[in-house]
Amino acid sequence: MSRGPDSPQLQAATRRARRAVRREAMREYASGALWVLPAVAAVIALLAGYAISRIEVQPGTLLSRLAFHGTADDARTLLTAVSSTVVTVIAPVLGLAVVALQLSSTQFSPRLLRNFLRDRTTQVVLSVFIATFVYSTAGLFTVGFEAETRETYPRLAVSGSLVLLFASISMVVYFADHLVHSIQIDAINRLIERRTRQAIRRRPHRIEEPAPRAPSWAVRLTARRSGYLQMVHPELLLPLAADAGVTICLWPRIGQHVVAGTTVGWVWASTADDPRPPPRRFKDAIDTNVRIGFERALAQDIAFGIRLQIDIALKALSPAVNDPYTAVQAIDHLTTVCCDLVVRPLGAEILTDSCGRGRVIVPGNTFADYLSFIPSRLARYEGGDISVVMALLRPVRSRIEVVGANADRMAILDRAATELLDDAEQKLPRPADRSLTMPQSRGTKQDYPGGCQASPLAVSRCRARGSVRVSSRRTVAGSPRPGERR
Repeated sequence: MSRGPDSPQLQAATRRARRAVRREAMREYASGALWVLPAVAAVIALLAGYAISRIEVQPGTLLSRLAFHGTADDARTLLTAVSSTVVTVIAPVLGLAVVALQLSSTQFSPRLLRNFLRDRTTQVVLSVFIATFVYSTAGLFTVGFEAETRETYPRLAVSGSLVLLFASISMVVYFADHLVHSIQIDAINRLIERRTRQAIRRRPHRIEEPAPRAPSWAVRLTARRSGYLQMVHPELLLPLAADAGVTICLWPRIGQHVVAGTTVGWVWASTADDPRPPPRRFKDAIDTNVRIGFERALAQDIAFGIRLQIDIALKALSPAVNDPYTAVQAIDHLTTVCCDLVVRPLGAEILTDSCGRGRVIVPGNTFADYLSFIPSRLARYEGGDISVVMALLRPVRSRIEVVGANADRMAILDRAATELLDDAEQKLPRPADRSLTMPQSRGTKQDYPGGCQASPLAVSRCRARGSVRVSSRRTVAGSPRPGERR
């Protein structure tokens, strides 16, 4: 029996869901906002300065030796110098950071600027600068010029300003080292790879099939705002679906763009004879538990992480840059991501309550979608460069070793290898270059310790084209041995 839309259990579950989504949205915003952590540091600096200034320093104690020993005029001069020095340092540090990031975004991808906003090191460095400035400036109010206060001022608090000054100078050196390393292509690729693999690990196991189609009696749910689908919480929609005994199915995939007033999902009862679900009730739930923002987010959007690596590779392959090795590096990192995807169930996510009363369906990309997305974008721009073609073929060999005895995934890899061989045959003008690509797309049972075999179609195509037979145990990177032919 349904508990009704106004049942205490459902209302409590709805309130918990809203609080959880609100907290997650705040954490996501705070992690990407450059002002949040410095603002918190400024408040902490004020509280710390007030607390330290209330400490009484007794002569002859350890605190007395650590406290500032100058006059009140000396202390005021010191606090003024520290405040002005920190303000002077902040401007060129931010200027250099912006210039370096502009160069890296122009060279690699404009979407990499989001990494600077979410860089915890940058936020910490700015927080130390702001805390030093606020602490020293606020300390000027406690060091007065009155005759009775010229010798009675918080000496220990003034020493704290000196400590923060040394910390700020150390942060300048550390930030310069961090900035130089963070704009290197190896560090950028590693960061994108790590965050994409984290998104893969956070996603639940899915079913390897597309989402079911909505029946004719389904009720359409429309979006209330425009933007990119950033995050979905189907587990928070499940109590509502179970209470009403309906199925809630989202239409766009995570990362796709949604326009206000267009279809964002469907809801339907078990049969056409059942009462139609009230649309407003489910629109409110989707508006709460499905986050739509102005930009794509990497928390659940695995395809966005792949898109960033592809952008780097495409920018490197453009005639203006012409840097094939950077593209090879991006493809190598994509190989690691794809090896994580090849062993996981992908596709639609379907949640059902314990009694089987309600369902929540979230569409998702299958492994074939991810695999076809990468070569289809890169193969158009590689321009017949042998190093890029070889790099595109290496992931196929790596995934074959990882996937094991999975016939469906092997068939997908088989089609990918066939398409890559066709592109290589058309774009590589030299027969010697074409022959080098063949060993990368095939293998034998002895080549792989796990016992998995390469695609039969890929092997047959290699044999038909008179490819060079190479054993990966006897050669390096699949290079043919001189004089050895099949």
